[in-house]
Amino acid sequence: MMKKILVVCFIWVALASSTLAADAGFFLHGGDRVVFLGDSITEQKLYTTYIEAYTVTRFPKQTFAFWNSGWGGDTSWLRMRSHTDEKALFAAQADEQQKIVEKAVDACLSRDVLSFKPTVVTVNFGMNDHNYEPFREDIFRAYVRSQTEIVKVLAKNGVRVVLLTPQPIEERRPDPDKDPRNESLRKFSNGLKDVAAKQGALFVDQFDPYMAIMMREHAARADACTGGGDAVHPSPVGHTLMAWIILKELKAPALVSSAELDVSGGQGSKVVRETQCRLSNVNYDNTTLSFDRADEALPMPVDERAMEALKLGPVLNDLNRYELKVAGLKADRYDVMIDGQLAASVTREELAKGWNLATVAGPITKQAQEVLALIFKKNEVGGKLWSVQLRPRQAAQRPGLEKQIADLEAQITAACQTKPHRFELKPAGK
Repeated sequence: MMKKILVVCFIWVALASSTLAADAGFFLHGGDRVVFLGDSITEQKLYTTYIEAYTVTRFPKQTFAFWNSGWGGDTSWLRMRSHTDEKALFAAQADEQQKIVEKAVDACLSRDVLSFKPTVVTVNFGMNDHNYEPFREDIFRAYVRSQTEIVKVLAKNGVRVVLLTPQPIEERRPDPDKDPRNESLRKFSNGLKDVAAKQGALFVDQFDPYMAIMMREHAARADACTGGGDAVHPSPVGHTLMAWIILKELKAPALVSSAELDVSGGQGSKVVRETQCRLSNVNYDNTTLSFDRADEALPMPVDERAMEALKLGPVLNDLNRYELKVAGLKADRYDVMIDGQLAASVTREELAKGWNLATVAGPITKQAQEVLALIFKKNEVGGKLWSVQLRPRQAAQRPGLEKQIADLEAQITAACQTKPHRFELKPAGK
């Protein structure tokens, strides 16, 4: 049965493998199997879904698989999975504490992570570890030892490990950095950085970049709630910021594609540059510019509930540049039609500078949103399958859930494939 689960959970998101030029340096590679390990923030299936959606839309011809192993209330010593005696853990010293950590971590990783044969695991613990109180050295020692053990076990099994700090706690106060719990989380984050350096894992600091945004917003409005949600669990806005921070540290390429034209010569036009796209049937009649555009990738879908995140950080600039640049246009403003649909009205200056249409209404954004919706649906079914896997008495439900995931994976594969689109730029109102 486990073999069947593995086959279903890691059906490839694409059937062929190719590499975009923009792939250079990205931490995730075609063929990777990624497990997200963490607590309830991971179990929310938000930042994890956004990372997955970025990856499969940016590299639609590559193969990836994703699995969420988040568990509400969990810690780096995997207390929700191992039922560790925390009083004994915190009081233990050296070898005694190491034995407790190994017993807790090793078996749980084998069942909940390594059974899925991952090549990459992101580890997002710390929020529950610090116990929501001022810094405690005894808990900190257990945290460092447990995170170290997680990396060692995963690395021994050939896994590339990414250690994530948690984001800060956000109460409605003007000085979130002075919250004793955040002061404790900062120390835990510093300790995690040391673990990553010593063990050769990739370290991603969510705490400081997220805190910088919170400080800016709380300075403007003391009762601000930057990430939405509650103090610990952000809404899609906060999770979009988390995904942005993580993907940047994974060296995710910013460019989707870029097309540059010049119509300054009058009738006719010149294709200046095509980057990860191809233009054809280009025509300019001194008024209207039209062309067919075939892209190698879709823009990353942004959750419609999270648009506020685009105002809080340069998410689009850093991760989602889907560009059109046109020099030499004459009218002040142009209506941009995509496949006969009005997508936006843009100024001549915006087009001359280079316009990012990653979230512009129209068939391209609609297709990306369809991918996101399918991934959300697939991950919800995956959550049910995960629950059934932990409860043998529910084994009869597995075949139906496996079939649902297989069907959704096939739909995601198809939905990620790009299509050519007809663009027309007409003087606005004409």
